[in-house]
Amino acid sequence: MINKNWYKQAWKFLQRENLDRVLLVITILVIFSSITYSIVENKTIIDSVWWTIVTVTTVGYGDISPVTLPGRLVAIVNMIVGIGVLAILSASLASFLVSKKIKEDLGMSAYKFENHIIVCEWNYRAEVIIKEFRQDSDFKEAPIILIADIDRKPIEDENLYFIKGKVSDETLIRANINKAKTAIILGDDKLEHNARDATTILSTLIVESLASSVYTIVELMNAAYIDTCKKAHADEIIVSSHISSMLISQAAINHGITYVISDLLSFQDGANKLYKVPVPRSKIGMPFIEAFVHIKQTYQSTVVALQKGLQGEVMCNPSNQYKLNNQDYLIIVATESSYQEIQKSHLR
Repeated sequence: MINKNWYKQAWKFLQRENLDRVLLVITILVIFSSITYSIVENKTIIDSVWWTIVTVTTVGYGDISPVTLPGRLVAIVNMIVGIGVLAILSASLASFLVSKKIKEDLGMSAYKFENHIIVCEWNYRAEVIIKEFRQDSDFKEAPIILIADIDRKPIEDENLYFIKGKVSDETLIRANINKAKTAIILGDDKLEHNARDATTILSTLIVESLASSVYTIVELMNAAYIDTCKKAHADEIIVSSHISSMLISQAAINHGITYVISDLLSFQDGANKLYKVPVPRSKIGMPFIEAFVHIKQTYQSTVVALQKGLQGEVMCNPSNQYKLNNQDYLIIVATESSYQEIQKSHLR
């Protein structure tokens, strides 16, 4: 949607970058030179304007050229003044673009994205999260805004945008938190475990106070803080130490099970991954087992869980006789191509 006050913003930009005076000089030069050239060379005003612009920009097509002494004097003025004015204009634009790039890399900019992802804190887990996003076709070019108290943008990613600082009202507003889709709040590895979780919960409170509609995913180290984090209205809580401990114990009890988990969670091409899809329209009101068989036979994919609503209760391995309704979602193990086919079939 076009901003109704775009012309005011454009004028402020020209004034801020000192381009208004340059454009004024160019305009006066073109008007004066065109009128003078038209008189002394007996040319139409259109031809004179064309000649003036071609001369000032040093293009010099040669289709129109002065033959009188006054006309050549006008041409000399155009050449000398034009080179200087264009040099100033080019330098001003280059300075603006370089300054903009530096501000972005140093985390000094503000953004107006919508349905974007915000990642709070930078650590090796944040880097893995962003790389995994880029492996998924739906998030390959999704705008991601990183808020972290580091010196500059940490990795080269044209769709990753950086805001320097702690999670606060100011940094979240610059990240346009009200229009974000998801906020991922990670722990600060520079702090000890208890202080890290306390800071994470505080960040969650700040996010929720500004934009309660944003889906917040929070990383904790200590499971004892889960209830506190829920009171901060976090939508999904992941206790990283708890999950890694469970995986290690499962690996000891059932050798090789971690390979299965890693394969399901990875976004590498060709791998089977976990996806969430709506219940097929033809299976609404039918027992769960019918959807299970249909998905397996038709798409060579396996249903492993069911979610009641888009963000509701998740049932792992639901009963065969559970009656499906139109708000339920199936969590499946599938390749990306199978997932896309299921999505297309639901739209038909």
